[in-house]
Amino acid sequence: MQTYEGSGWTALGDHTRRAIFERLADRPCAVAELASRLPVSRPAVSQHLKVLKDAGLVVDQSAGNRRIYRINPDGLAELRADLDRYWRSALGAYKAAVEQPQKESS
Repeated sequence: MQTYEGSGWTALGDHTRRAIFERLADRPCAVAELASRLPVSRPAVSQHLKVLKDAGLVVDQSAGNRRIYRINPDGLAELRADLDRYWRSALGAYKAAVEQPQKESS
């Protein structure tokens, strides 16, 4: 299996992992609960959660014989920082384009 350590965007490139991540954004869940709402098996959900965990996007904790997964706020903050950088860059390019003097046509 390919590892996604340090690459939250790549990990979220898979539709099923995105769906899992979105469900965990609503509230923490166990694997069985996630699997019951997705068209994939419980082992597949576990594999997707491992990828998300390796990418730093989710964390888990024991609750009896289950593991409860939730969004990792630090991983989410890294994604947000990336988006903020892209947004600032795009706005800077737009500002530079708007402030350029218009060339007159002959």
